[in-house]
Amino acid sequence: MTETSRLKLALVTETFSPEVNGVAMTLGKLVEGLHQRGHRVEVVRPRQTGETALASNDPQPHILVKGIPIPTYNELRFGLPSKHRLIQCWRAKRPDIVHVATEGPLGWSAVAAAHALGIPVSSSFHTNFHTYSQHYGIGWIKHLIERYLRTFHNRTLLTMVPTSAMLHDLHSRGFDNLAVLSRGVETRQFSPTRRSQTLRDHWGIGPDDLVCLHVGRLAKEKNIGAVLAAFHAIQAQQPRAKLVLVGDGPLRPSLAQAFPECIFTGIQKGLALAEHYASSDVFLFPSLTETFGNVVPEALASGLAVVAFANGAAQELIIPHHNGLLAPLFAEPNFVNAAVAVASNSAKRQQMRANAASSVAHLGWDAVCDSFAQTLSRLVLQHSGLAQQTASAAPTLVINQTSA
Repeated sequence: MTETSRLKLALVTETFSPEVNGVAMTLGKLVEGLHQRGHRVEVVRPRQTGETALASNDPQPHILVKGIPIPTYNELRFGLPSKHRLIQCWRAKRPDIVHVATEGPLGWSAVAAAHALGIPVSSSFHTNFHTYSQHYGIGWIKHLIERYLRTFHNRTLLTMVPTSAMLHDLHSRGFDNLAVLSRGVETRQFSPTRRSQTLRDHWGIGPDDLVCLHVGRLAKEKNIGAVLAAFHAIQAQQPRAKLVLVGDGPLRPSLAQAFPECIFTGIQKGLALAEHYASSDVFLFPSLTETFGNVVPEALASGLAVVAFANGAAQELIIPHHNGLLAPLFAEPNFVNAAVAVASNSAKRQQMRANAASSVAHLGWDAVCDSFAQTLSRLVLQHSGLAQQTASAAPTLVINQTSA
């Protein structure tokens, strides 16, 4: 096999399109990109809630396994252990490499099955599950979860992470064989040209009124309280300002009851989502648990000034006073002050918005998909003992990459 050969990839994940979350969106884009490049991708995943059959026009084969709802995420499912079934499937149709995107029981059994058959296996780190535990009253198991995640990923040839900051953080915590695979943004979909005064009229907002936006799951781990604190500080100075919350989740009913002045749109997709972004002015992103946060480049591509904590994609993409402002981690007063500063200075805010789209123009999905395919191909060569032939093309942001 060479780096230009067509890959046969088995992608193992607990979540996939049409489920609405950053991991599902990212994997959908990668699978689509690999398919367009002539690679064969077999998706191994749990049967989704309410799913009865696969679409007949789906270009990718799927292996569906049994699953159970994830606590506090009932719309998603853990895939149950399926080692023996995967061994049977992969003996019959052997993939060149297995890539495991989620660390649940299905992912663990996929790593075990790949090892049993001598198939190279890689992984990606998408979700800080160990930090989520403190938001649901089980913080005492945080260290156990982190130990599990470290063991899981260190059993793979390479773990792909979305930012260089996360690479160095995980390496300092004992994770080996790491490389950066950034995430893209669909700039043809998300654009300032999607701005709609018709939508703003529907919200009861005039052309010169300020709209603050949050897009994401309405749940404890998303730190929604900081959004509300920032908006109320803004509204004290600008009474006509509005807060639009796009998304759903367990907190939505209580939030809608407590804050009827806010606009709750539910989940938005496609061009409707792009319109919601572009028809707003300031994007408030207070999450402290994201590994990346796909909504940040989406907001920037849509021409919004972004206020966020120095974490994930925001830390990588926000240039303070150029396209947004950053607050130190966990410093909510700083986050609130930054939001007020952007909202209250119209000239500065307009300049940030004017700079936003061009600041992420380089993050097209084509480059990300090319990098993903090239990295997988190198791992296949490495596993077969041919790594020395491609040493000069090794990933530049890899720490301690070794054979596993």
